[in-house]
Amino acid sequence: MKKILVAVEDYPNNSGGVALMYVHTRNKAYMAEGIDVTVLNFQASKNYTYDGIPVITMSNYKSQEKQYDILVCHAANIRHHYLFLKRYGNDFDKFVFFFHGHEVLKINKTYSKSYPYVRNSKIKAWLQDRYDDFKLYVWRKYYLKVKEKSTFVFVSRWMLNEFLKWTKIPYELIKEHCEITYNCVGKAFEKAVYDPTLPKEYDFITVRSYMDGSKYCIDLVNQLAFANRDLKFLVVGKGEFFSHYEKAPNITWMNQTMNHQEIIQYMQKSRCALMPTRTDAQGLMMCEMAAFGIPVITSDIPICHEVFDDFENAFFIDNNNTNFDLKKFVSKKIETKKDCRFFLSNTAKKEIAIINNG
Repeated sequence: MKKILVAVEDYPNNSGGVALMYVHTRNKAYMAEGIDVTVLNFQASKNYTYDGIPVITMSNYKSQEKQYDILVCHAANIRHHYLFLKRYGNDFDKFVFFFHGHEVLKINKTYSKSYPYVRNSKIKAWLQDRYDDFKLYVWRKYYLKVKEKSTFVFVSRWMLNEFLKWTKIPYELIKEHCEITYNCVGKAFEKAVYDPTLPKEYDFITVRSYMDGSKYCIDLVNQLAFANRDLKFLVVGKGEFFSHYEKAPNITWMNQTMNHQEIIQYMQKSRCALMPTRTDAQGLMMCEMAAFGIPVITSDIPICHEVFDDFENAFFIDNNNTNFDLKKFVSKKIETKKDCRFFLSNTAKKEIAIINNG
């Protein structure tokens, strides 16, 4: 039986915290296949058990004897993961690094420009650039040093390409150690099925937990609503956007976050999901909507084509054309069927093989 330690900046807890739930979903799948999983939560102040998985603190790890075969790192950062690796890396026979986004990107170069009301001073931007230069330099040297005992797992080919671009690591040096495995959709979206025959209150639904990030394109959704005033839009998410910009009169805004079951309830009341994006490593919420079966309209950018080109219920629009007539999507007849490519049974299978072959 493989014994793995999963190192994360934070983790779901028994007080309602849901940070990095996608890591917990993976861990449950690993356990179901006989892998012994322990989580090292750098933010935890005491040990606890969550959904059958032991979660330990850094101080607890220090007091242990060597007992794990593989170290799995998600979104590794300099402050915790790197220092842990430098001090305790020899305790492990193998490393598995999962790359989800910001940890190996030049933030100001990769992500879209912030909305004007989101304060981002020149000093802050300069400091972000300097930190990114430092982290990329450190990780480049370290990843090349440990590549022979490492597997580098990316949540999309776009993420791999960005990793190579910003770390300046030649692909030839690590290609034998690279894998792509997409994040899996939530179990609720695997089980539920979109029913187009149910009464619909809205033509389009947009779900964004954080509306003030410009990459999530609430400005485009708002402009599209103004351009399609005879259609009804539902926007779900928290943020200040509509305190700074006039909200289209045909948008119903729910200033809140929702759990998966609540999102599904509102998707059943909608004809389509409208989910444009400027930047994304995968777009998990969009994947969940597509797997559920609702028609999904997203952006005509490379990452969206990589993930959704083979989905019959996915469609693409130009981010630069906010006068786009959306009526054709409302009337489009879509045969609802489950697409299982992002189900846990498929995505975790590859990860389990990586662990068991290590």
